[in-house]
Amino acid sequence: MELGLSQREVGSITVVAVSGELDVFTAPQLESALNDLVTAGRVEIVVDLSGVSFLDSTGLGAMVKALKWVKEQSGSLTVVAADERIVKVFKITGLDDVMSLQAELDPALAGS
Repeated sequence: MELGLSQREVGSITVVAVSGELDVFTAPQLESALNDLVTAGRVEIVVDLSGVSFLDSTGLGAMVKALKWVKEQSGSLTVVAADERIVKVFKITGLDDVMSLQAELDPALAGS
């Protein structure tokens, strides 16, 4: 399955909407897109996983790298996920303690 990526600016925040399966085959696309944003100085990022049907450790790894990059620039990374299967992956790995995890986009935009 292909990965869908789109981005838009909401004030100083860049929202990256992801759809499809985020796995070993597609995670490099997300990682590259997030790296490009940080390199361009966009360090307030919301990754919207509402359209993601599957997430593996490689997908998580891409977000962990992006979190490191934005923190080095005093930025922030917030993840939006409501699907219980996706949220469970963050909770099992403890990443919900390391990065901001929101169930809906609006609170993520307000909290970043």
